[in-house]
Amino acid sequence: MVEQSFFTLTPLWEIIIVLVDYTEIPALLSASVLYLFDLTKGKKLGKSVLFLFFLNSQWLHIFWITDEFVVSQLVKGGAGTILPSWLAWLAIFIDYLEVPVIVDTIVRLINSLRKRRWKTLIQ
Repeated sequence: MVEQSFFTLTPLWEIIIVLVDYTEIPALLSASVLYLFDLTKGKKLGKSVLFLFFLNSQWLHIFWITDEFVVSQLVKGGAGTILPSWLAWLAIFIDYLEVPVIVDTIVRLINSLRKRRWKTLIQ
């Protein structure tokens, strides 16, 4: 929350971060398909609906409440925008909604690999 950056990236790390950032949309789409498949099978209904909500709230953050807005609000005090600062905190909260989904998909992947059956990943 200060004007000085204590974290500088080399050009290589900047490229890596940009490439990883561009995988976010395909990851959102594929994870949404995974939980939609669960819904069609009638399995884990509450969890699937909740995780679909968590995942698809990311679109709000990606296209409306951007990281640039968050930085502007928290570092520069919101200069240059009429949007309220609580939206920045909402964006941070939305980012953390991904964590349970990430954990669940990793657990499902590990369990599937242990059984050596890829079909179990989507069950």
